[in-house]
Amino acid sequence: MAGKANSIKLFSFNTPQMRAFHMSWVAFFVCFFAWFACAPLMPVIKGEFHLSVGQIADINIAAVAITILVRLLVGPLCDRFGPRKTYTGLLVLGAIPVLGVAMAQNYESFLLFRLGIGAVGASFVITQYHTSVMFGPKVVGTANAASAGWGNSGGGVAQALMPLLMGAVVMAGVSETMGWRVALLVPGVAMLVTAVAYWKLTQDCPEGNYAELRAAGVPFEASGKGGWASFVQACGNYRAWLLFVTYGACFGIELFIHNTAAVYYVDHFGLSLKAAGMAAGSFGLLALFARALGGWLSDRAAARGDLNSRVNLLFILMVGEGLGLLWFSHAASVTLAIAAMLAFGLCTHMACGATYALVPFVNRKALGGVAGIVGAGGNVGAVLAGFLMKGTGDVRQTLMILGGAVLVASVCAIGVRFSSSALETPAAAAA
Repeated sequence: MAGKANSIKLFSFNTPQMRAFHMSWVAFFVCFFAWFACAPLMPVIKGEFHLSVGQIADINIAAVAITILVRLLVGPLCDRFGPRKTYTGLLVLGAIPVLGVAMAQNYESFLLFRLGIGAVGASFVITQYHTSVMFGPKVVGTANAASAGWGNSGGGVAQALMPLLMGAVVMAGVSETMGWRVALLVPGVAMLVTAVAYWKLTQDCPEGNYAELRAAGVPFEASGKGGWASFVQACGNYRAWLLFVTYGACFGIELFIHNTAAVYYVDHFGLSLKAAGMAAGSFGLLALFARALGGWLSDRAAARGDLNSRVNLLFILMVGEGLGLLWFSHAASVTLAIAAMLAFGLCTHMACGATYALVPFVNRKALGGVAGIVGAGGNVGAVLAGFLMKGTGDVRQTLMILGGAVLVASVCAIGVRFSSSALETPAAAAA
């Protein structure tokens, strides 16, 4: 079935487009589950390793820092080798530190493995790349946002499930010290199983796999050499860097909340580990529908207007995110805090979906490079937020500053605007 799909047949697994859609979000879900599996267990790990606030901040920074580099790399690698090989390789290699963190014996070894785990966050770029090459302009925003949103929910599931999994292990007679280690083996094994499934069930694009297509001289959309050339071409497009900033202000905030919410609810509101995990998990679970909603609204706005309708939507969502984040930082009770978190979280997830609904139209010849640059922006935002928290030493003050920063960054969304002659087609948008 050659050619991009112009519709999403959600319950189908018969076409290469839908197999790529389903396998990409499943792989992303598993990777995000592994990426954030440590976060809800940090109150226990903090006690075992006697971690200071500064050390916890370093761990949170390490969890997202390496992802910046890996996201910049995997986008061009997708252009060169195809998303199938790139995703399979990331799943296999990423499982090593995920399994290794369960064997950490001190702060230094835990920090090292946490740094390595951050690489699996690059799975997002491959997911967005794969759906972008499989779906046409009419539905690509929805396809990108839905696959990313459902995959993103792995972070929320990890927040809620990991404390329960650890509790079940402890109830079976295992000590608490060993319980969190056993629980952390689960996501590593899941990554290896997913790697095998991805290799067997997917192909790079509607026409087939890149290597075979290049060897046979068959033309396809990403027919360039990829790699460094793709990255350089993407770097020359100012819209990629503006979206780099906007994604840092929405996905960067999402990562920051994932890594700090559980500890915040325990320390500031006195919640138990399980209750804090459920509260923090509700933020991540918004991704089940909110990110997809952002992409769907972007597609609908473009259908009634043009590419700039997508831009306007992104700006509105980012303003809502910034205002909601300021509310969250001033919440005086746990009830108001959760309500505020869900309100700004809704805008945050939708803004992420609206951002990547624009990515396929920035430069179709360097799609991997653009996707990598924008994706890396999310992690840059998270790292800067981590350093900010380390500098202030207070989560609430950090949240308030971040709310203002998001409002400032929303101006970059307006800067992405396309010329009035740009049409809702990849060819025109790439000009």
